[in-house]
Amino acid sequence: MTPALPHVTDEPAVDHVLRDGELTILGRIPSASNATLVCDAVLDDRTSVRCVYKPVRGEVPLWDFPDGTLAGREVASYLISEALGWDTIPTTVHRDGPLGPGMVQRWVETPDNTDHPIPETEPRVDLVDLCPVGAVPTGYLAVLQAYDPYGDPVVLVHADDPRLQRMSVLDVILNNADRKGGHVLEGLDGTVYGIDHGICLHEEDKLRTVLWGWAGEPVPGHLVADVAELAERLATDGSALRAQLAEHITPDEIESLAIRAIVVAESATMPHPPGHRPIPWPPF
Repeated sequence: MTPALPHVTDEPAVDHVLRDGELTILGRIPSASNATLVCDAVLDDRTSVRCVYKPVRGEVPLWDFPDGTLAGREVASYLISEALGWDTIPTTVHRDGPLGPGMVQRWVETPDNTDHPIPETEPRVDLVDLCPVGAVPTGYLAVLQAYDPYGDPVVLVHADDPRLQRMSVLDVILNNADRKGGHVLEGLDGTVYGIDHGICLHEEDKLRTVLWGWAGEPVPGHLVADVAELAERLATDGSALRAQLAEHITPDEIESLAIRAIVVAESATMPHPPGHRPIPWPPF
C-alpha cells in the first residue's frame, strides 16, 4: 500500500499547493447546485491539500448574475476576507483544472466529515439549527418561526457567537445573496468558516442570510476598525486590493463594495432585514 502524502496546513504553503498542485478528482458533492468536485491537490508527489474544485463550465446560469462569474466571485470574497484579516473563508484560488478554469478552495474538515470522528455524548446543536418553539437553547438567537415538513412549529436559530457575528458583518460587506445554514462550517481547528460565495458582490442590494440575530445591533468596535481600514484601501484608486478584485468583478461592483464598507464603518450598526426575501430558500 502506498503511504498517504502529508497534508499541508501552513496557509502560504496551502496557497502554493492549491495553485500549482495537480488536481486529482475524488468525487462529486451531489447536493450542490453547481458542479462541485472533491479533489486532492498534489505538488511534486510530496505534499497534498484536500480541496473543492468548481469548474466554470459547471456553473448553472442565473438570471441576475452574469454567466461564468461565480468562481471569480468566490475568489474575490476570499480576497476581501483576507484584506480584513478575518480568515473567515478558506484559502481560495482561481486556476485551470481537469475540467477547465474554476475555483479551488481548501476543504474544511468538520466533526461531520472528518475521517476521525469525535464521539458525542449528547445531541449537538449546530451553529445554525432548528429547534422547537419555546426551546431556544441558551446562547442562541431566534431568527424566524416556521413549520417543519411534519407541520410542527419550529424556530430557526443561530449561535450568539463572536465568530459567527464576524461572518454576518462580512456578509453585509459582500452583499451575500445566499448565506444558508449549510454554508457555515465549524472546523476542527476551532475556526468558523463560510463557504459558497458564488453569488456575492452584486452591485444591487441582494443580502439574503440566516444570520439576522444581530439585526439593528451595534457592530463590535474591533470589527468596525477593520472595516474602516478596508474602506480606506478600497477608496484608493490603483491600490493592490482593487487591482486584485478587478480580475474577478466589475468596476461598478467594486464601487458598490466600497460604499457598503463605508456604510458599515460609519453606521457601526447591523442592518435590518429587507422587506423582500431576506432569507435564502431553502435556508439549509
